Amino acid sequence: MNAPANTPEAVVSAVDAAAAPPLAGERLAFTGTLASMTHRQAHELAEQLGGTAAHHVSRQTTMLIVGEEGWPLEPDGTPALKLLQASRLRDEGLPIRILNESDWLTILGLEDRRRDVARIYTPAMLSQLLGVGVGEIRRWQRAGLIRPVRQVYRLSYFDYREAAAAQKLAELLKAGVPKARIAQSMERLAGILGRQKLSLVNFELLQDDHKVAFRDDAGLIDPGSGQRLLDFEETAPEPAGAEPEGALSVAGSLQTHWGAEEWLAEAVRHAEAGELAAAVEAFRLGLLEAPTRADAHFQLAEVLYRQENLPGALERYHVVVELDRHHLEAWIQLGCVHQQLGQLDAACDAFRIALDLHPEYPDAHWHLAEALHRRGRTGEAVPHWKEFLRHARFGPWGDLARQRLAAVEPADAAGT
Repeated sequence: MNAPANTPEAVVSAVDAAAAPPLAGERLAFTGTLASMTHRQAHELAEQLGGTAAHHVSRQTTMLIVGEEGWPLEPDGTPALKLLQASRLRDEGLPIRILNESDWLTILGLEDRRRDVARIYTPAMLSQLLGVGVGEIRRWQRAGLIRPVRQVYRLSYFDYREAAAAQKLAELLKAGVPKARIAQSMERLAGILGRQKLSLVNFELLQDDHKVAFRDDAGLIDPGSGQRLLDFEETAPEPAGAEPEGALSVAGSLQTHWGAEEWLAEAVRHAEAGELAAAVEAFRLGLLEAPTRADAHFQLAEVLYRQENLPGALERYHVVVELDRHHLEAWIQLGCVHQQLGQLDAACDAFRIALDLHPEYPDAHWHLAEALHRRGRTGEAVPHWKEFLRHARFGPWGDLARQRLAAVEPADAAGT
């Protein structure tokens, strides 16, 4: 997460100056990536609040703070060295406390910072914060790596910490870290931090035949590929290279036994593999069987957008909202495509419809502000930038919103 604009000095001013420094006599170390600030800022803050910050854990360390942006794992998938050292010293009887970042911020009385760490975000906002595509966020959701903590109509909000942990897992798997090692590391982390402290509260790590899988209501999913795994011994495995009955190449004819679900699953698989033309054809074949599936039309629109087929994507997003007028993300995408086509009034209309449905929708406030700004109506954009920052102060969108406000209202922007 991008570091907040506030300086450590400004944070210190939020702590009661009349009280004893909350970290007096403490010798602190930090491990993992902090979600609320950089390690350098954390060191400066600790020193200003009476503590002593060190880069290493030693027998003099009294407090280890574990960052909440992902799991505290090394690039090779093993638990963070500082965490293991602190755990060993604690087992020897030394009075060292191991705290997660949120608990540390609570001790300091920095409730605003703690709430920032625990904020929830839409897929588009997570995409900006984590630097991954929205499609990857959706794949994590389908695979069960993250689960919505709130839903407004079809719009999902996710816990930032869970998404950061899912990203960490995806990076480890992509780097070739053995799944069994991740499983062992998670067990060690659970023993040190407690399962309730792990970022992925809905994560169930299983070790079976040296594989790690995620369980959802329907069974097991491989986190690397997103493919469904067999979960019953009595189920015979498919022969190597075998395809389901009736399976054809997507370019084949309609002479197939596949129904809508099979074609749509095949379309998603092609889309995730970057095979966009095949994905489009598979979505179209699935929609022949299920023409009123708003979710499938939305996924097809997303693929058309990735193909830079803006007119095709625009028309398909229109189909989505015709089938489901409460599909918030479709309204946002409609507005974004209109904006890319230079149709700013139509874009503003789409964003306003999204806000009529969900007045607190951060993405809609952001996009509407930008469209109004481009339209030359910056004064009307100001309240929407401010409302966006009320929900999401971090990331590229937050930085740009502050820059926009600083150009219009310098005094107000300094406090956002």
